Order: sequence, then C-alpha cells, then structure tokens
Amino acid sequence: MPHLVVVDQQGAEHLVEGRTDSKVMETLRELEYGVPAVCGGLCSCATCHVYIDSSWMERLPTKSPSEQDMLTDLSHYRPAVSRLSCQLVFTHELHGLKLSIPPDE
Repeated sequence: MPHLVVVDQQGAEHLVEGRTDSKVMETLRELEYGVPAVCGGLCSCATCHVYIDSSWMERLPTKSPSEQDMLTDLSHYRPAVSRLSCQLVFTHELHGLKLSIPPDE
C-alpha cells in the first residue's frame, strides 16, 4: 500500500496510507495533525500548505501561477519546499513522499 511520511508541527513523524489518484490534501485534512484545507482544494485559501522534503521536489509537477501567488502571501513560505497539497495528486510514483506541516498562519 502506498504511503506518505508526514511530519507534524511538533516534529513527530507519521506513516500514513495514501489514497492514489486523490489530492494529497484529501488525505491530510482527515488527520488530527493535518491541514484544515478550508476551500476544499480550489487553490484559493492556502490552508493546505505543506513543506515537501527537498529530495522529492524534482518529482513533483511545477507550481502553477495561481499556486505560486497563494504561497508567496504566506508568512511561513519557503520558496524551495512550499507547496499547496491540493495541487498534488498522489500516485504510486509518490510512494514514500515526505512532507511537513508548517506552523499555522
């Protein structure tokens, strides 16, 4: 079963079953330590912001202009690793994807 490695805001690492062909956000919002994902995946609120482990960044699709705009408005934005989890579809190729939940805005 494909999984994600999620590091919560306290630094604890969790192995989470990933749902293939679903947005990463959909898995994360169901977790107690996950993301709120207020807009439900419309790329309009940035409440699904995550930090992707740098070793995975090259395997992900590039950021769209709207995703980049949302991210740059965040106080905890990190250009090299910040992504919106609503813009990432989890596939078998992303098995083991490691990400961290940033501080609340």
